[in-house]
Amino acid sequence: MRDVNRLLTVTVALAAALLPTAAHAATPTQQAPRKAAPAQAAAFKLVLNAQEPRITGGKLQKIDVTKSWPMNDKGVTASRGAKKFSSLLSAGLDAAQKQIDARAPKPATFRNVGGHWTATQQNGWTLDREATKQAILKAILAGQDRAEAVVKVTAPTRSVQVLADRGVLEHVSTGTSSFKGSPAFRVTNVLVGAQKLDNFFVAPGHTFDFAKEVGDISASTGFVKGYVISGGTLEKEDGGGICQVSTTIFRAMYQAGLPIVERHEHSHRVEYYDPVGFEATVYAPAKNLRMKNDTARYLFVQASWDRKAQTLRFDLFGTKPDRTVSIGKPVVTDFKPAATPSYTPDNRVRPGGRRLLDVPVQGMTSTIVRTIKAPGGKVTRDTLKSVYKPWGAVYGVAPGDARLK
Repeated sequence: MRDVNRLLTVTVALAAALLPTAAHAATPTQQAPRKAAPAQAAAFKLVLNAQEPRITGGKLQKIDVTKSWPMNDKGVTASRGAKKFSSLLSAGLDAAQKQIDARAPKPATFRNVGGHWTATQQNGWTLDREATKQAILKAILAGQDRAEAVVKVTAPTRSVQVLADRGVLEHVSTGTSSFKGSPAFRVTNVLVGAQKLDNFFVAPGHTFDFAKEVGDISASTGFVKGYVISGGTLEKEDGGGICQVSTTIFRAMYQAGLPIVERHEHSHRVEYYDPVGFEATVYAPAKNLRMKNDTARYLFVQASWDRKAQTLRFDLFGTKPDRTVSIGKPVVTDFKPAATPSYTPDNRVRPGGRRLLDVPVQGMTSTIVRTIKAPGGKVTRDTLKSVYKPWGAVYGVAPGDARLK
């Protein structure tokens, strides 16, 4: 019995030793989760949301324009407390107004972006400062984190909407030429003339008149003196080289399939206008270029140039006519030998000397055939014929030289 009692005592003691103490039982096995930090309020900002139209893929679309400016946190707090617009917000509003008011209207133009023609414009903006201050205060008191700028929008006179209303939705044709190697006077006249034909409309049924559109060709309108063909030789007149402009826009209109009302070739072949025969000379009032817009919608003309490459380009935009136009290569025949030399006064030449101004060129006849295929299979053809007289070398000689006649 004594042994049994001793065994029971030992068992109870061992069991007690294996049980955790109260203090140990209360110790957690993992740390308690931390409390999340309170979220910070979003910084207050002034926002401008606007839309501007564009034409792409022949369709009128709207694109979003978004701007934003941060406002001073202390100014927001002060405005909320005083329930009035705090002067601490003025600097942020000044920065926004400077950018907004600097945005001037820019007229709609087409640009080739990644092989696709897109017409865009830029609206002008003017901030209504007092109305915007009220909008900021109202948003702050309502617990919002942004306010909408109050802006007056000014669309350009030539807007994308005007283009769309006139049916100017897609690219129609292109005309190009090179004036590489031109002297300075000629480059000046080419670019001045091109600028006068940049960004204008030709109404449906209207006849484009080159002389009327370009206007007076003189020093008073930006042109300088340069050599022109006159009396079988070269003479200096204002606007020498303007035929580069008439030739290039002629090519664009001819490629569009427009009917020719009036067109002339030079008296002799000029390499600036090759391919031979694919040109149009002008010399007011005797020679002009006139082409009729036979499409049902307006045509819009854009000029562009590359000074470094010395190339000129005209693009026509409108509603592309439902026809296919192909222009053949020149067929050149009836060659004639070059003429005898001619002479013209040149102050840069010493007495008795001479200076080559133009090289001799054979006479020849060029024909170019244009084929127009209309819906339903109807095909029409017209021939562009140019007859060039033989041309002799032209030399500059001192004024009073006996070789001048």
